[in-house]
Amino acid sequence: MDVISVPFALLALVSLLVFYLLPSRLRVMFLVLLGCGFIASYSYLLIIYLILFVLINYYVGIYVEKARSPKVILRLGITFNILQLVILKYASFAINPIFRLFNSDIDISKLGEILVPLGISYFTLQAIGYLINIKMGWEKPEKSFGNFLLYISFFPKFLSGPIERSNHFLPQVKGEKQFDIHQVTAGLRIALVGFFKKVVIANQLGLLITGTYSDLQSADTGHFIMVLIIQPLYLYFDFSGYTDIAIGLAKAFGYDLLPNFNRPFMSINVTTFWKRFHMSLSLWFNDYVFRQLSFRYRRWGQYASSFAVFITFILFGVWHGAGWNFMILGLIQALAINYEFFTRNQRFAVFSKLPDNLRRALGRIITYLFFGFSLVFFFSADLESVFRFFSGLGNGFSIISVTEYGLAFYPALLLALILLLAEYVEEDHAGISKSISKIWYSSGILRFSVYYIISICVLIFIGSGLTFVYQAF
Repeated sequence: MDVISVPFALLALVSLLVFYLLPSRLRVMFLVLLGCGFIASYSYLLIIYLILFVLINYYVGIYVEKARSPKVILRLGITFNILQLVILKYASFAINPIFRLFNSDIDISKLGEILVPLGISYFTLQAIGYLINIKMGWEKPEKSFGNFLLYISFFPKFLSGPIERSNHFLPQVKGEKQFDIHQVTAGLRIALVGFFKKVVIANQLGLLITGTYSDLQSADTGHFIMVLIIQPLYLYFDFSGYTDIAIGLAKAFGYDLLPNFNRPFMSINVTTFWKRFHMSLSLWFNDYVFRQLSFRYRRWGQYASSFAVFITFILFGVWHGAGWNFMILGLIQALAINYEFFTRNQRFAVFSKLPDNLRRALGRIITYLFFGFSLVFFFSADLESVFRFFSGLGNGFSIISVTEYGLAFYPALLLALILLLAEYVEEDHAGISKSISKIWYSSGILRFSVYYIISICVLIFIGSGLTFVYQAF
């Protein structure tokens, strides 16, 4: 079932009503069945696989606490989780070159796309984090299989996160869920804004992005420049749209999910950017990879952190997909962060002479453009496409091609810029932001009118367009 569809919206609303009508003791079971039904709408086999996956991690978690050698059990559990991810998601990347070595025309890439379970990258990290938490004594193993199954299969977050922490989510499962009209309506408003971001803004911007990458030969310099500038906005509104839907629906059901975005384009450097963009993933890698490596190699001094950054971000890139382009995507981020770390004093000496507003503006522009450049590796199918993209920057410039694409998505681009302006005001001008908030919350007519217009726009565009970018992972 497509999340961006009328049937999904109706299912969510009806399920919300049933959830609060049920006795408290039946609500977890209802959410588990709802999640399994939602997942089954994509694949019945995925349900079978997911239950087996949850069973294994459920019992491994229990044995990690009970075993005389918990480290051995933890390693076995982590090995299982990584192996199943590697086999299902990355096998085609490793095997296809072997076929090509023997001049075979066999291509198993499509087979990999069929076999890879939806959400595997997300629920694998959640399971690994859960096992590590138990070994470190940060939480006790979950005794209820139903509660643990809900943690993995909770339908708002299953496809694309946020990557929830077990010690944040599981205590909420055990808490009493009282019906709170303010919480329910607040959650539905957040979800509505998420739908708006996706169908009204991201899908329209995505026409340029997907159109260009699918036909790189026909694009000229104008197309490529526009893609470099627009693709950060496209990814942001696409992914933050899904996140808002997930967080909003979860809130309506009485659950708080981890945030995923905190005005990332207000970041003045790459290091800060990755603390604000896809935060649940960045924090996962920070806690379970970067910190562990930094501690293990602490005798190397500051180079331990540098080494840990490289390993962390290469794994970060590989998590997104099997391909050299994703590895290079991670490597580029690591290079930028290490550059910022080792040149911080020199850069401070130069930029401290500039006015604060100019310094922040330059930092944000450079960070944004760097991210736009990085996304060429993200959206390209392979390295050949990356080379074709950058070589296409010299194809010649035509203002006609720019307006041809620009006019098609101009309203969406304008809306995106308005929302970014709101984030800028909230970030840098707290007084103005507070005044606007006061006007907003004091006028029921204004709020009703805005949400009414948003609802109409969503109804017009829903059910058409592109799937969520991060659903592919």
